Amino acid sequence: MAYKLAFQPSFQKTYIKLIKKNPALDDRIRKSLLLLQEDPRYPSLKSHKVETRRYGVRWSSSVTGDIRIIWDFDEHQNLSILILDVGGHAGKRKVYK
Repeated sequence: MAYKLAFQPSFQKTYIKLIKKNPALDDRIRKSLLLLQEDPRYPSLKSHKVETRRYGVRWSSSVTGDIRIIWDFDEHQNLSILILDVGGHAGKRKVYK
């Protein structure tokens, strides 16, 4: 069962900046998005809830050791995921299990 991904402008802006600095991240981010679309709890994504400064409590999934995708389930549409942001892993986020 595949989820529909909806990309927020905040993700688009940060994504473009990241891949300009490091083009190799493009493939890694795309692969993580495909896995997220297929199964948000896929083991290599290490998806877990975090409290972010900008978005409050949301989900975080791993792209690389430092890069994370911040997302949440769309409460209005079944099987839809809102992709909010992508960026470095901030050590000050609270992790919820």
